Amino acid sequence: MSNNTYVAIMAGGIGSRFWPSSRTARPKQFLDILGVGKSLIRLTFERFLALCPAENIFIVTNGIYKDLVKEHLPEISDNQILCEPSRNNTGPCVAYTAFKLHHLNPEANFIIAPSDHIVLKENVFVEALEKALTFTQENDALLTLGIRPSRPDTGYGYINFNQSTVEPPAENDNIGGVHKVIQFTEKPKQDKAKEFLASGDYLWNAGIFIWRTKSILAAFEKHANEIYTILEKGGSAYNTSGEQNFIDQHYPTTPSISVDYAIMEQAENIYTIPTDFGWSDLGTWASLHAEGDKDEYGNVITSGNVMINDVTNTLVRAPEGKLLVLRDIDNFIIVDEGDVLLIYPKSKEQEIKALTAEIREKNGDTFL
Repeated sequence: MSNNTYVAIMAGGIGSRFWPSSRTARPKQFLDILGVGKSLIRLTFERFLALCPAENIFIVTNGIYKDLVKEHLPEISDNQILCEPSRNNTGPCVAYTAFKLHHLNPEANFIIAPSDHIVLKENVFVEALEKALTFTQENDALLTLGIRPSRPDTGYGYINFNQSTVEPPAENDNIGGVHKVIQFTEKPKQDKAKEFLASGDYLWNAGIFIWRTKSILAAFEKHANEIYTILEKGGSAYNTSGEQNFIDQHYPTTPSISVDYAIMEQAENIYTIPTDFGWSDLGTWASLHAEGDKDEYGNVITSGNVMINDVTNTLVRAPEGKLLVLRDIDNFIIVDEGDVLLIYPKSKEQEIKALTAEIREKNGDTFL
């Protein structure tokens, strides 16, 4: 791959749907959620090493997580960690990254992706990104990987794409050609999701974007000028000792908006590659249960010493050194973090994020 290839991993979220394991002080991207001995951010970092060297991988995170990033990724330098002083959504995050990389290398062609997704077919993932990088290197294009939907899921955004190809499919059956995007659609209701699936004209939006810095910065200048104007002023500071001071002062003044709303729903040069690399955004405990290795009774036990009897379709996570004895349980989430024990019906897990607000009201931030 070209020396102009870079990767930016977004790792600033709290992951409140994974409470009580994911806390403000150590959110899910820094946890071994899958029970494989590595954190999600470590797995993501290693996955991208197939595309570029470690020195070309940057991490965008909240400033409070800088030390955690260095703990999990000791290969990277301080200049490779972009510390946001405020959470202003993905629009300013992408713009900041683009400005920094552009001042490092005006020909930079980069991937920006979340730190906490599952990828089961890593060879397909890498091959799809190589195809995407080749296209964006040669074209003024803003490209996103689209996941071929397997069910009418209402938890994902959708990409309506033109069936005609701009570039032909790859030889790998799991990777399609390059297609023009017609429209992005936010999370639909069930009936609409069924229509999307049946039509064959829609893909899941995985939030994995590929573009040259000059292409995405031109899009910000045109479609999200306020963000562009604020961050463009830091030109001489990027990749110097003055960068953090500039960002601390100006970044919080940027509008809080997603890159989807700010750019992808506005620009005309949007493209996608339909693909299937065993993807999950791992947004909830139920998604971890769905993607995890199950025993013969449909249980996913990610850690801990657990004895079960007549337990089915349940996710169990417990600390090492603690014994859990469970009986007559079906379709539950059971997460023991020592100071907090969560036992919740899997069918009602969408309540967990809202539950944290009630916990804060009663207990402050002690358990968050």
